[in-house]
Order: sequence, then C-alpha cells, then structure tokens
Amino acid sequence: MDTKALRQKILDLAIHGRLVPQDPNDEPAFELLKRINPGFAPCDNGHYKNLPDGWTICRLEEIIDYEQPTAYIVNSTSYNDSYSIPVLTAGKSFIIGYTNEVQGIYSKLPCIIFDDFTTDSRFVDFPFKVKSSAMKILQVNKEIEIEYVAIFMSITRLIGDTHKRYWISEYSKLAIPIPPRAEQHRIAAEIEKWFALIDQIEQGKASLQTTIKQTKSKILDLAIHGRLVPQDPNDEPAIELLKRINPDFTPCDNGHNEKLPQGWMSCQLSNVLKITMGQSPKGDSLNNNSGIEFHQGKICFSDKYLQKSEILTDEPIKITEPNSVLLCVRAPVGVVNITKTRICIGRGLCSLSPFEGNSVFYFYLLQTLQDSFVNQSTGTTFKAISGETIKNEKIILPPLPEQHRIVAKIEELFSALDNIQKALEA
Repeated sequence: MDTKALRQKILDLAIHGRLVPQDPNDEPAFELLKRINPGFAPCDNGHYKNLPDGWTICRLEEIIDYEQPTAYIVNSTSYNDSYSIPVLTAGKSFIIGYTNEVQGIYSKLPCIIFDDFTTDSRFVDFPFKVKSSAMKILQVNKEIEIEYVAIFMSITRLIGDTHKRYWISEYSKLAIPIPPRAEQHRIAAEIEKWFALIDQIEQGKASLQTTIKQTKSKILDLAIHGRLVPQDPNDEPAIELLKRINPDFTPCDNGHNEKLPQGWMSCQLSNVLKITMGQSPKGDSLNNNSGIEFHQGKICFSDKYLQKSEILTDEPIKITEPNSVLLCVRAPVGVVNITKTRICIGRGLCSLSPFEGNSVFYFYLLQTLQDSFVNQSTGTTFKAISGETIKNEKIILPPLPEQHRIVAKIEELFSALDNIQKALEA
C-alpha cells in the first residue's frame, strides 16, 4: 500500500468537498467570508470545479496574515535537549532542537509554520522559535478553521524551478475553496481519523519490512553454517573440490572451533575464487561510444545483478568475465553484485570468479561477510579493504551439490519474502 499517495488522495478529496457529506443546515461559506470582509466577492474558481453547495472560493490573502519571523530565529549553537523551547522547521523533522533563548518566542497561537523553499507546512499550537528566515508564520482569521487551511497548504505546490524560493506573497494570491465552518471542522476531524489509521499502517509496514530484512539475514546465516538444507552423505566432500582446484590444498583452521557439517571444509576465499582487484583505465579512454563497459563502484548495482553502464573504455586494464561476483572494496565496503557480462572494473571494485562452482552461492556467501570486511577496512578519507584481506578471509565450504541446494532454498524463501514486500508497496 502506497500510504503517501493515500494521504495525498484523502487531502485532495477534502479540499474538493468529497471527503465528508454536506449538511444543508450549515451556514454557507459566503456568509462567514462576508463577516470577515463585508465587500467580499468570490474569485474565479480556477481548477476547483463543481464544488458542493455552501462552498465558495476566495484568495488566501483574504483569510490570513503572515510574518517574516526574523525576531524568532535561534542560533543552532544554543540547542540543548534539556531546554524547553522547541526550535521548528517544516517537514518530517519538525522539532530540530530546544533552546533557552526566551527573547523573541512566538506565542500568537495557533498558527501555521510554513517553509517557502519546500512549501512544507505545519499546524502549531505551542510557543516556539524557528531555525531560519525561510520559515514563515501564518495567522488564520478566527472565522476559518486553521486546521483546514493547514490541509490546503500541505497539498498546494507552485509550478516552477525546483530551486526557486516560493514567497508567501505568491501563495497569498492562490484561490482556496472554503466550505462552511461546520464542514471545515468535520473535514479536519475526518482527516485526523484517517491519518491516525495510516500512521498505524506505516508503523506496521516499517516493522514488517524490518522483520523481512532480519529474516533474510537469518536465512543466509543458516545457509553458510550448514543448517538451511540437510547434508547428503552421497555428496562429494568439499575437500575433493578444493583438491581439484589445487592438489596442494591444505585445510585451515575454521576460526570458530566448532564441528563442521558433514562434507564441509574450512578454507580461504582465495582457495575457491579467482580474485582480481580493479584498476581504472586512462581517463581519456572513457567514452560513450565504443569499447567495453567500465564500472568503478556500486552506482549500477541492483539487488542482485549489475545493470548496464553508459561509460565505456577502449583501453581496459582489469577485465571481469561474465558470472563473476563484484565486491565493493571502498565506500561502501562489502556490497556485492553479479555481472552477467564482460566488463572493465576500476579501483572501487574487485572481481571474484569461482574456479569451480556456483557464482550465485558465492554472491550470497559474500553478503554474510560484509561486517567482517567493514571491521577490517582502513583509511581516513574513506574506508577500504585490500586484496590481501579478501584473499585471506576464512569461510567454511559445503560440497558442490549442497551449494546448489542452498541457492535453490534461499531463492525460494527470498521470493516469498519479496512477494510480501511488493504487497506492502502496492
């Protein structure tokens, strides 16, 4: 469920008179606007067509006053969570700190705080200070429900350059549909009810998404410790695979002092994977027309398979073959993907190609090693790991047939979890 779109739809229904039923006994909005200004005349309704009976249209400036809150700005160095005066911004963060600067507290309440850069707005009913002059403070005429105006402000956007500063003087000319006062109150109450329900849904979604992520991590942990699928005594032991790769292979200590699953063997990544550290080609060899794809980091990574890069080089230095696992060796360390094509890799990546076996198995295995790689990374400007660190990383290796069974079970379970994730996002 797209809860953001649902909120937007509810707000849109509200300002078009379709969220709550009309009551013919309500005093028409025209009468309350005449009380505010005896000379009031409805303005052009713009894109608000077929409004319900009892509604009318006015300019925003006819029902609000606003202030440039220079006197209420607070120095961020004075923030302290032990103080009592909130410092506000718009958007999700809202309260960004607390201050003890009592001079200049805004206390003409209630009001709407408005950000003329992002056009975010919030209804406020407690004394506050603000972080910058980009914040504006709106006072709404007492004949109008302030919550209703806040609803209108929260969904109204001016069209233009995304970097333009949207002055309140521009917004003051906007046409706002005004329902009867009683209906304004009903709208605000209905939105509060719906948004409380959506909040619960979002909290549940966040909790479920966290659970899905944790479940995937647990599945991988079970897989690399031999507890995801049963062992088969008929499988060729992993020691035979390792000796085919290198007849002089010598088992290493597994580092965990635990009994290995049947047929499994301790080794290093370099015993089973050809490890190629990336090296960037000359800058003047990079182009968009000819050569081999060049990848420097994770910019083209997806959840599993590498996506196409538009950057090519006709002078590649380090080349990775199809069905290799790509590992980020710096900023961020330890993220992996699989390439289906032959590519050139730069210094931000290394390639790991199985001497024999299933590259998808190693893709999942390497995900479980990210914390280990991060812990071994070094550097001040950005963290990175060396080829030696990767080569010497210890693993326990299952027999080749079990690798295939592990991959099949992981993908079966991940597919079910992904279907739940998609249902959440639908």
